[in-house]
Amino acid sequence: MLKATKFGGSSVSGPEQFAKVKAIIQADESRRIVVVSAAGKRFSGDHKLTDLLYLCHAHLTYGVSGYEILRSIRDRFTQIRDSLGLSYDVGAEFDAYCSTLRKETPVDELVSRGEYFTSRLMAEYLGFTFVDAADCVFFNYDGQIDFEKTYAAIKEAVDRYQQVVIPGFYGSVPTGKIKVMTRGGSDITGALAAAAVDADVYENWTDVSGILMADPKIVENPRSIPKITYGELRELAFMGASVLHEESIRPVKDKGIPLNIRNTNRPQDPGTMIVERVSEKATRERPITGIAGRKNFTILTLYKRSMAGMSTLRNALEILDRYHVAAEHITMGLDSFALVVSSAAVENSIYDLIADLRKACRPDDLQVKDGIALVAAVGRKMTSQPGTSGRLFQALGQEGLNIRTIAQGADELAIIVGVENSDFEKTIRVLYEGFTG
Repeated sequence: MLKATKFGGSSVSGPEQFAKVKAIIQADESRRIVVVSAAGKRFSGDHKLTDLLYLCHAHLTYGVSGYEILRSIRDRFTQIRDSLGLSYDVGAEFDAYCSTLRKETPVDELVSRGEYFTSRLMAEYLGFTFVDAADCVFFNYDGQIDFEKTYAAIKEAVDRYQQVVIPGFYGSVPTGKIKVMTRGGSDITGALAAAAVDADVYENWTDVSGILMADPKIVENPRSIPKITYGELRELAFMGASVLHEESIRPVKDKGIPLNIRNTNRPQDPGTMIVERVSEKATRERPITGIAGRKNFTILTLYKRSMAGMSTLRNALEILDRYHVAAEHITMGLDSFALVVSSAAVENSIYDLIADLRKACRPDDLQVKDGIALVAAVGRKMTSQPGTSGRLFQALGQEGLNIRTIAQGADELAIIVGVENSDFEKTIRVLYEGFTG
């Protein structure tokens, strides 16, 4: 058994969190690959080191002293070292690096130092070997990850040292220059490490016990999802759920490696396991996996008697494309169809867009309704489960919630309803209670 683990910023924010990470690693000898983010917030009102480093670069760019910012970062590192009794002279190395800072210092290089120094401290604390991401995560000149070269370098490091700590968030281009990933890039590094060694499991440790069935800002204490497929995860992310970005899980998804979301502060919780497929029994037991949604959509409904096949719809979609507007969902009737689009996408062009639709499609009527929220109930083959749709619509009807549009995915992963923006939170709560209460 071989596990790759990634610990987010909240998991390494201070000495107490470092101790939790060490206990987790020591509890399972198969956890031999550790990817670390930069130290995050310790408490409300605190700052992530990455944010401070971006701020420091802004100071350098405009010729303003960043001394106080750099000193606070240095203090964070030395406080962790001293509290844990480590020997690594992080203060001296940090000072030496700061002495090289100039207005021309690349922002990617500077902000990557959060992960670099946090990982150096973690490596000594765990007794693992530090492997710099600049030496094992590689980008092509176009900014895309060189997977073949990266996988080979990570595997070589693990084969050689057995137990390694790798900084997340950054790598290097062919010239050796540091390049950072987008925010959340440490998730990508963790997935790359797991894929490189064909790990049995990739564990992503954070500050929540897995993926929640609904937004905790809307539903009080929502249940965590014990098991979810990659397809369902993608659907929830598309509908606005705060879950892992698709790019960050692609390396493990492509290799069929299970991904386990765990809580550093509650390691006894099993978290959420993300897998390629789930058994039929589990599907029957839990028709709804999660509920998510987004506000502020506009519905464009065109009515035309004896509509000529798909040509009218094709004309409408060509008009949307001309205005760089994507149709989020399409519903069809015998003499009508409705296009759901982002309100923000048509905010500055709605009148011209409508005029062009009338000219190209010649509808008998064209109605526009904005202020619409889309809410998706996501589940495995949900639309083919007898009674699921009925329960959903019954729950909404009993609460007097007016459904403005309905869409069901061909992949049977979601039923999507459109409601008024003002009913968004209530709709999510009603659906959650209807399927978990």
